[in-house]
Amino acid sequence: MRFELMASMMCADYGHLEQEVKNLEAGGIDSFHIDIMDGRFVANFAMSLNDMRYVAMTTSKPLDVHLMIEHPNNRIGLFLQNLRPGDTVYIHPEAEYHPSTTLQAVIDAGMVPGIAINPGTSVETVMELLRIVKKVLVMSVNPGNAGQMFLPYVGKKITKLLAIKEDMDFELYWDGACGADKILEYAPKGVKGFVLGTTLLFGKDKPYGETLQNIRELRF
Repeated sequence: MRFELMASMMCADYGHLEQEVKNLEAGGIDSFHIDIMDGRFVANFAMSLNDMRYVAMTTSKPLDVHLMIEHPNNRIGLFLQNLRPGDTVYIHPEAEYHPSTTLQAVIDAGMVPGIAINPGTSVETVMELLRIVKKVLVMSVNPGNAGQMFLPYVGKKITKLLAIKEDMDFELYWDGACGADKILEYAPKGVKGFVLGTTLLFGKDKPYGETLQNIRELRF
């Protein structure tokens, strides 16, 4: 079974960031997930525009940019000019007065438009945006920090989204507390990709290639 694996780069070793990127690329990661946090939309500060630019220069793999910032439309050009056609940009609908305007800027720049849905955000409130985006990133934890526990009620939201994704023409991705059990359960149901952080990928004292191979060889 084929599913995408994305490395959550906020969990990487920043003392050796170039080598981290190269090791992940050699190990078979599909894309690099870049969490941009402004300390306002979420309480934490994480990666920056310069971090994103550095990863983009270091790898030929796609970038998966998750903007956890207030009013992303005010600064979207700064991010888009440092990305490549085909890279993905997710925004949070709650962070923008007119999220469809921001998503259109992403589309016009040749990027893949996406929205991230927080645990407390209902499917019904983003229904019209689902007709615009190509990717939906479901947060299984509250955004802002790595190492959180999975919120079980998010599973029902994923079931709702899986039921309408073909009609709406989007793909579904998982972000937060992603263990092997979640991949085993949700990949067969139609979740296309999983963001890997400290639960499965980082801080395991083994080569990334070995970890990624073990994940891809899970028995469904």
